[in-house]
Amino acid sequence: MRQAQQSLTIATRGKGLVEFTREAADFVRAQGIATGLLTIFCRHTSASLLIQENADPDVRADLESFFERVVPEDRRLYIHQTEGLDDMPAHIRSALTQSQLSIPVSGGHMVLGTWQGLYLFEHRARPHRREVVLHIVGE
Repeated sequence: MRQAQQSLTIATRGKGLVEFTREAADFVRAQGIATGLLTIFCRHTSASLLIQENADPDVRADLESFFERVVPEDRRLYIHQTEGLDDMPAHIRSALTQSQLSIPVSGGHMVLGTWQGLYLFEHRARPHRREVVLHIVGE
């Protein structure tokens, strides 16, 4: 059994989904592991990870607008406001999504569906540089 790990920095432009499927696929391919499991971990509490459709950009737009409605930025709703109006809603959105993904690897490639892509979901309004850790185990 072999394993490898790498950090990936993802620049965001503020709220929204940033696809990083290609970067993760490149990492998996470079490791030469034919069969295994890729774990992806987001090292932040105001951003998260999603596996989502990557064919129609309307899906991303609808997801973003849905989270705006479900977790609004409204000062009357939250006690924690130290880091700005968008901070507590960002923490809640992260709690509703995922900080870690597990993806099977077969034939040296991630086993994703035809229209599936990997996304960092930025929940803060201003741009950030987010770090995700890629860790693969297999043979």
